[in-house]
Amino acid sequence: MQLFRLDNKVAIVTGSSRGIGRSIAENLARCGARVVISSRKADACEAVAQAIRDEGGQALAIPANISSKEQLEALVARTREHWGPIDILVCNAASNPYYGPATGMSDEVFDKVMRNNVLSNHWLCNLVHEDMAAKKDGAIVIISSIGGLHGSSTIGAYNISKAADMQLARNLAVEWGPDNIRVNCIAPGVVRTDFAKALVDDPRVRSLIESQLPLRRFGEPDDIGGIAVMLASAAGRFITGQTIVADGGYMVR
Repeated sequence: MQLFRLDNKVAIVTGSSRGIGRSIAENLARCGARVVISSRKADACEAVAQAIRDEGGQALAIPANISSKEQLEALVARTREHWGPIDILVCNAASNPYYGPATGMSDEVFDKVMRNNVLSNHWLCNLVHEDMAAKKDGAIVIISSIGGLHGSSTIGAYNISKAADMQLARNLAVEWGPDNIRVNCIAPGVVRTDFAKALVDDPRVRSLIESQLPLRRFGEPDDIGGIAVMLASAAGRFITGQTIVADGGYMVR
């Protein structure tokens, strides 16, 4: 058995037009998966899909907004029409529209964070469950964050949502384990992406954070992409309900 091969597996990766999501999609494709690239903007999705095809991989662009259940239903339906049942789901897309204390947060902001970062993942997992249960095989990876493991006075709602993602993975791992469906989270630390641009681009903040990291560097998208491949493949076939922290050692320092 080739532990990291994913030949002809069908994978959906949300938020995959850039950053961590793009790395995950590219690395799944390099291991043989047929990958659906999805984010809000069709042209950005198609650019990534074409880049994967140019490398010899198989990729399809299907834009969708994670806040819309109807668009996520269409994403799954179109994937099935094109490639058949879904084997791998990576819930990477998320949002953090608010930076500040919880005491100043509106209900609308809190609702948006929880809808985009938790409820959308719940929807997607349930949408692909039928395919995976029928095959008695499936892998779901939810991209959480180390924010879900500690408190914050500035990104509290985001951290609540990421902690909820970890519990969603645990619940579904217990519920769907008898059908050989594995559900896990990855909790990245600071990774060089547009999402972390404010931290990465400020020399003072960057130096301060890097000095606290045992590995003395920020993460790169491929640092997370490789973990997703492991969890999606036979290499991770006995792992479920877990949160794998990938933070350069930040949480253990």
